[in-house]
Amino acid sequence: MLVSTKGRYALRVVIDLAEREGEGYLPLRDVAHRLGISEKYLESVLKTLVRDHLIEGMRGKGGGYRLTRPAADYTAGEVLRATEGSLAPVTGLDNEEAFRIEEPRCHGMWEKLDALIEDYLDGVKITDLCVSTLAGNDYVI
Repeated sequence: MLVSTKGRYALRVVIDLAEREGEGYLPLRDVAHRLGISEKYLESVLKTLVRDHLIEGMRGKGGGYRLTRPAADYTAGEVLRATEGSLAPVTGLDNEEAFRIEEPRCHGMWEKLDALIEDYLDGVKITDLCVSTLAGNDYVI
């Protein structure tokens, strides 16, 4: 599994919004500046997160972006799936029947690895990655 820049930035954005939960809508400019990401590129990341209802945006004065639900309800897995699509370690695993015919001896191994990846990333809460709660965690992303 290779996580794209878009996926890594999406995680950083959601973590940033989680750390500022309760501050209302956060302007794109401020988020981009804090994270050191160009506004133009960040806009495409945010569009993906809005499309998947992980964040919401508001235009105009006082506008910006915020999480759609409490930060504690988000996992790294769902954020990465929004940007990456599948988290499968090999292509074709989502087409179960075709993959089983093509890779009959290795199919079970890839399936188990896929389950491990999914379980691990779905077990990592975004709040576990926030600065305020990071002390003592061993999560590395």
